[in-house]
Amino acid sequence: QLQLVESGGGLVQPGGSLNLSCTASGFALDFYAIGWYRQAPGREREKVACISMGGISTKYAEPAKGRFTISRDNAVNMVYLHMNSLEPDDSGVYSCATDANGFCPLGSLVHQGQGTLVTVSS
Repeated sequence: QLQLVESGGGLVQPGGSLNLSCTASGFALDFYAIGWYRQAPGREREKVACISMGGISTKYAEPAKGRFTISRDNAVNMVYLHMNSLEPDDSGVYSCATDANGFCPLGSLVHQGQGTLVTVSS
């Protein structure tokens, strides 16, 4: 079964940090660009960050710039999102997705995970 699985979400206080992980089962991530998305209750899903298949190019949505870092380790089939200085508006379900084009920004998504919940609250 081809799937993406996210992990690392949880409850964190404002100003805190979280590290999210995305792993693939049943296929290799090497030739895909990977993106992180988030969706808060009552809001549309929005792009957060993207990394090209070789990891050379990254792109961030404006709210994520300077606070979030996307990275990948193709050797272990993982993509990460390190989040610093978290704010309540960062709360939501974070999910990862692949694009066979290999480059950012993502276009037609091939695989999408179910997501992991991040709650930023005191």
